Amino acid sequence: MKKSHTLLTGIFLIFTITIIAQKKETQPNILFILADDLGYADLSSSGSTFYETPNIDKIANEGTVFTNGYANSRVCSPSRASIMTGKFTARHDITVHIGSPSGEAWRTRNKFTKMLPAEYTHQLPANFVTMPEALKAAGYKTFFTGKWHLGPKGSWPEDHGFDINVGGWTKGGPSGGYFSPYKNPNLENLEDGENLSHRLAKETVKFMKDNDPKKTGKPFFAYLSFYAVHSPIQTSKDKWEKYQDKAVSQGIAKKGYKMGKYLPIRQVQDNPIYAGLVEQMDDAVGEVLAGLEALGLDENTIVVFTSDNGGVAAGDNFSTSNKPLKAGKGYQFEGGIREPYIIKIPGISKKGDKIDYPVSGADFYPTFLDLAGAKQLPDEHNDGVSLLPLMKGKSLKERALIWHFPHYGNQGGEPSSIIRKGDWKLIHYYEDGRKELYNIAKDISETNDVATTYPDKVTQLNKELFDYLKEVKAKYPMNDPNYSETKAKDYLYNVEHKKMPSLEKQRIKMLSNNFQPNKNWWGSMITKD
Repeated sequence: MKKSHTLLTGIFLIFTITIIAQKKETQPNILFILADDLGYADLSSSGSTFYETPNIDKIANEGTVFTNGYANSRVCSPSRASIMTGKFTARHDITVHIGSPSGEAWRTRNKFTKMLPAEYTHQLPANFVTMPEALKAAGYKTFFTGKWHLGPKGSWPEDHGFDINVGGWTKGGPSGGYFSPYKNPNLENLEDGENLSHRLAKETVKFMKDNDPKKTGKPFFAYLSFYAVHSPIQTSKDKWEKYQDKAVSQGIAKKGYKMGKYLPIRQVQDNPIYAGLVEQMDDAVGEVLAGLEALGLDENTIVVFTSDNGGVAAGDNFSTSNKPLKAGKGYQFEGGIREPYIIKIPGISKKGDKIDYPVSGADFYPTFLDLAGAKQLPDEHNDGVSLLPLMKGKSLKERALIWHFPHYGNQGGEPSSIIRKGDWKLIHYYEDGRKELYNIAKDISETNDVATTYPDKVTQLNKELFDYLKEVKAKYPMNDPNYSETKAKDYLYNVEHKKMPSLEKQRIKMLSNNFQPNKNWWGSMITKD
């Protein structure tokens, strides 16, 4: 009897081990590619006739495009924290890019605004179970390379679930620029002049090769977080020449900017340096996709491409236009938050498939757990939902997406909170309490505020928005008692009558045949407000 029990136990253990091994073999790898500051209209597959992105377009053409895909914030750190946690920004409390001044310290920026921005959390909280931590628990090897910007040392990628970190650290921009030496403590300089985007691609391919599941028995989660296309915008001379010729052949617009409330906003895509930077990132994406295929991993690897906020149409380098969307990075409008949002799942995605259901960066966490066959963690990814049912042809119930930005953006955006539910988008402004209502399905450019036409819809959405903000104990901006209307008007006059003309001159100069940023084409353009 004892021998029989032992035999049965042994058979059960072998059966269990076999099932676990089979599960590990079938668990998909995940390649998550995040661009920085890439706009909704910055891909040729999403409508650009100036930029060329054949490799990212390939993912879009073979995968599923979410046409109402959103970042969770108009700036980087909050959006990235939402990807990592599955939470909207008001819940995790990183509501602006880490390092931005708040309270009275905001006055040092000399923007002369009516309000003082709210306080916020300055690093990703250690008590959250992050997406990579959850995937590690599900058996994944985890890798991060590129931009992090979620806190100082002690809150870097390796502190939040990544087994390997190459290049992720405190800073939000590419210190040293896009050509080595990088001035990054977590990225070794190998050769002067090496391109940063290509280097991150090589590191990703190396990780996939070293951790091939066919050898290790473990699936991988590779998070490729490009610094591109964040400022300073830089490219090589051959790329500039290509796009300078293209801009001239397409016809150079006489006027490239239109004055917004606080800053000029770019209206055309004709910046040849930015175009070259976009293409260099796309080339790097191509390297990674080719690496996947060469390793024979493409048939069992989910590929995702998205961005962390809108393209920079104002502020920073004033680089791109997001039209037909309004404004860009830092703004409460679609140009600030709507993104390329592409998921390719072998065996599930249908070529050219498009889904209109509104989704956000917070949804990646539960979606990846679903794809990995892991248990959902609703107390962690509180605000995200798995998108797998949608990709299998099923439906999800209507839900609200919420954005909270009690700050002024460096790019000209205003302190505001947003709710989108179905086709409707409500914006609440903190300076004066006004509200704007748009039907995004009919008015993607947000040209027709219908708040006075649909007062009941305003009341309904406003209640849902502030019920949520109250539940998560959101923080709010305060009126500045030192506000000077005279100083504010003087500041805006100088922006419109001095800054905007200088930007127009700079734009034309960049398109001239004799343009030369420096001797070696590194550090091509760094503008300061």
